[in-house]
Amino acid sequence: MNGANNVYVESHGVVSRLPRAFDSDDQLIAVINRMVRLTGRRIDQTSPMVDARLPDGSRLNAVLPPLTVDGPSVTIRKFTANNLTVARLTELGSLSPEAADLLQLAVEQRLNILVSGGTGTGKTTLLNVLSSFIDRDNRVITVEDAVELSLDLPNMIRLETRPANIEGVGQVTIRDLVRNALRMRPDRIVVGEVRGAEALDMLQAMNTGHEGSLSTLHANSPRDALSRLETMVLLGGVDLPLRAIREQIGSAIDLIVQVARDVSGARFVSSITEVVGLESDVISTADLFTRSPVGGVALGTPLGADGRVSIATPLVATGIVCAKLHGVRSGTVA
Repeated sequence: MNGANNVYVESHGVVSRLPRAFDSDDQLIAVINRMVRLTGRRIDQTSPMVDARLPDGSRLNAVLPPLTVDGPSVTIRKFTANNLTVARLTELGSLSPEAADLLQLAVEQRLNILVSGGTGTGKTTLLNVLSSFIDRDNRVITVEDAVELSLDLPNMIRLETRPANIEGVGQVTIRDLVRNALRMRPDRIVVGEVRGAEALDMLQAMNTGHEGSLSTLHANSPRDALSRLETMVLLGGVDLPLRAIREQIGSAIDLIVQVARDVSGARFVSSITEVVGLESDVISTADLFTRSPVGGVALGTPLGADGRVSIATPLVATGIVCAKLHGVRSGTVA
């Protein structure tokens, strides 16, 4: 909602404008106030922005004037009641069966996976799909700014951040929750989205016995994702040399799954990239699956279906991925 008379709805990747909206900005603000009260938060001139979870699980973001020049702004993100399955993603052409098999095996064998992509590319949806491969006996702790994940796991605890109250106290951040999650005897930690200083805590968790952890990150490519992780750790004020930070990233992250949207709005996995490790102060990566029109392959070919993979068969990888998937030493071929 971009003001009272400018309301858009996106459904199945198609954006359309509603013919009728609100009579005035005051009417829209009244609706915003009713929604915000349901969340236990507040929005007014002293606190003109709010990000919260509605009772049905939808994500609400609202901003009031004068921060928004053209009237109140509201964004509501609703989530499907029925989670997609990996079989459905392959039917939709979001990824090939071979790539899906690799991701399933990666989760089952407790590789640390980072899902990277832009806004609205389906990162949370893919994280839900990947979580379906987690052993149901595993104790899983999820950490989110506002709960969006819908994991069907019996031994799970969901943690959600809390903003400061009107006196400016009582805030609980994602970093606070990640640190506390480490004390809750988790088998795996799932961070809905890493966006700040908690990046270091997540990396340390992955490197200290919590293999098989999952998270998402806003980035346009696997290389950008690694750079953003570096930046987030540095912005956290940690006194570590850049090489030490890169060593942490290189040893913690096993796979980066990049997601994107095409011109029609359809979401798909654009690449699956192995993080090999640190080589000459640079984090080395290798694409296991890519989706590309190069070489006469039609745009939209499911990931991996064009044979452009860096492994001999879909589930016989090399290097670190080989070692973790097949229980052999790094550098050998399974």
